[in-house]
Amino acid sequence: MAGSSKQVEPDDDARAVEAALAGRQAGYSALMRRHREPVFRMVRGHLGDEAAALDVTQESFIAAFQALRRYDPARAFRGWILRIALNKCRDWRRRRGVRRLFTFASPIEDAHAVADAAPDPETALASAHAVATIHVAITDLPDALKEPLLLCAMEGLTQDEAAGILGISRKAVETRLYRARQKLAHLAEG
Repeated sequence: MAGSSKQVEPDDDARAVEAALAGRQAGYSALMRRHREPVFRMVRGHLGDEAAALDVTQESFIAAFQALRRYDPARAFRGWILRIALNKCRDWRRRRGVRRLFTFASPIEDAHAVADAAPDPETALASAHAVATIHVAITDLPDALKEPLLLCAMEGLTQDEAAGILGISRKAVETRLYRARQKLAHLAEG
């Protein structure tokens, strides 16, 4: 089919970036399809809030696509987009502090309309409760411990890859992973 106008979808990140930079939607779509879930999982683990994670994931891809000309194809796209997502998580946490100030400024009579987000213990499944507890425990970890844990344990990156994304040494990643796991084990015991 030499005369076919059918588009060939890029099969790797470098080709997808080239296609996106050339203005072809297939490039953007391929990058989103390959990296949306890992970015979302990492962001949700960082923030502990699924709705916020969807927003931050979207913000991460928008920022990445706006900066696509600065992407270095010699480096892994996944690491690049995860780094952008980590920065967006940090921005979200800073903005959340401001939002909390305004939340507390609401009149007390409006408090009855605020729904309790905690799961109903009578109807929640034991496994769902355990997963929620783990997510909360991970969310409560300091960023320095949470970020290497999410990148290595949840996203399956090597310690070297996580070190590159976080801008720290491999040994620092190893130490932070050990400390994060200790804290989580301590919480599980107590």
